[in-house]
Amino acid sequence: MDQRRLILFLVFSFALVMLWDGWIKQNQPAPVAQPAAGAVADGSVPTPSASLAPGQAVVPGEQGGAASTAPRVVVETDMLRAEVSAEGGDIVRLELKQHRASGDNGGDFVLLDDGSRHQYAAQSGLIGDGLPTHKTVFALPAGEQRLKDGEDSVVLRLQAPEQNGVQVTKVMRFERGSYLVDVGYEIRNGSAQALAPHAYFQLTRDGNPAEQVEAFGVNTFTGPAFYTEGGKFQKVQFEDITDGSAKFAKNASDGWVAMVQHYFVSAWLPEQGAQREYFARALGSNLFSAGVILPVAAIEPGAESRVATRLYAGPQEQDKLEGIAPGLDLVVDYGWLTVIAAPLFWVLSWLHSLTGNWGWAIILVTVAIKAVFFPLSAASYKSMAKMRVLGPRLQRMKELYGNDKAKMQQEMMNLYRTEKINPLGGCLPILVQIPVFIALYWVLLGSVEMRHAPWLGWIQDLSAKDPYFILPVIMGVSMLVQMKLNPTPPDPIQAKVMMAMPIVFTFMFLWFPSGLVLYWVVNNILSIAQQWQITRMIESAKPGSKSA
Repeated sequence: MDQRRLILFLVFSFALVMLWDGWIKQNQPAPVAQPAAGAVADGSVPTPSASLAPGQAVVPGEQGGAASTAPRVVVETDMLRAEVSAEGGDIVRLELKQHRASGDNGGDFVLLDDGSRHQYAAQSGLIGDGLPTHKTVFALPAGEQRLKDGEDSVVLRLQAPEQNGVQVTKVMRFERGSYLVDVGYEIRNGSAQALAPHAYFQLTRDGNPAEQVEAFGVNTFTGPAFYTEGGKFQKVQFEDITDGSAKFAKNASDGWVAMVQHYFVSAWLPEQGAQREYFARALGSNLFSAGVILPVAAIEPGAESRVATRLYAGPQEQDKLEGIAPGLDLVVDYGWLTVIAAPLFWVLSWLHSLTGNWGWAIILVTVAIKAVFFPLSAASYKSMAKMRVLGPRLQRMKELYGNDKAKMQQEMMNLYRTEKINPLGGCLPILVQIPVFIALYWVLLGSVEMRHAPWLGWIQDLSAKDPYFILPVIMGVSMLVQMKLNPTPPDPIQAKVMMAMPIVFTFMFLWFPSGLVLYWVVNNILSIAQQWQITRMIESAKPGSKSA
């Protein structure tokens, strides 16, 4: 009995200590990354390696004014509102109209940001003598560019100053119902010499962490990520970029580069099969860039060419990411329990398609999990019910052998063998539930589909804590009822510790996502019903009962 109770207590404590440690780490001030010696100055252009362009690339000097003073043009579709700067034609601000900002400020969620909370921009340019970079000032069209009724896209054309007879137009296409933006360059070579340029596409961001969930949480990754068929998915820490220890695939003919944060991602997605070079750099002043360089076919005098790629900047919607680019769904981070969390999310998504509500989907998946482990739970509750029936006999043993611990333990084990009882059987459901519990926690933490998802009444965000703490209190009461159904420990001190657990866990659950507390409440209610029924059957069958 003592061993079973101790193991149960330790299992719960271990899970909560892990989550508490994560919460402490999340709320520590983020360290500001310092630029390494020789770090590239902000605004410089990446240089392709010799393997990508042997002896043909020329890095231009600085051009254009400061981004803060450059004029902008607004592009608006049904999904996003973008501000494009004349300097480089960069997207310096991007609001996602289908997602609300966290906190009480309201408004649309801002992904790419010009300084309201972060420095974060999607930049691109050309590498070659006199060609426009992300510091070149382009000519903007007049007025806002809005997606009109009946139109499928908005096309923004930006004209660079002509240099040495070379005319370059940056073209950006924003599609209806999509977070994808086509970004490309039309190059007309009016000079007397052939051109062999390169195009680069980069994401520049500060090293500060993105917004966190309003919940008892753990650290979520913020930083660059690369994917290639050879190197697979590789996350890169800002600190590793600073000290030069970052490891990722540099040259490939496939893959993409992204800037990942909690719930959202931006990624440059070149066409598969085209040779490219990936890079990550520290720019100083806590700024970092990660991007890709693409070669452009040689352009003879009088000829024209075009280079383009796609930019995805939006939520980590798992049912769509994989269809956009191979491996892009890997940006959704479920931690070390992905093997459980990924199928769990798939089941939740399927149930959501039936119910239209993530809260009811959580309830149904709880019922399904309970049904899968019903035989295991039944065996455990039978063992616990038998222990409850044996309570008076165990108490008598304590009175007889209270001063002889070894004798008492021997007699208890003999009694367990005679009655065919496993004293540790009650721990099995808990051991099974802990991985599912933590996996569901990561699903609620990492799935943008749960962000601001309502259930009913006062629960308007399943990824955040219960604002009135109603579900945690119900959870605590249900846990107390379970304790009452369990056999009382013979040790008075242990009995007091076990009775205090509902209070301790209620306090801890106050800060858990309400969707996770909902799961635990439903699980407890089902367990109480199952345990009560089995206990009633065992007690009614014991000698001397009315039914016997």
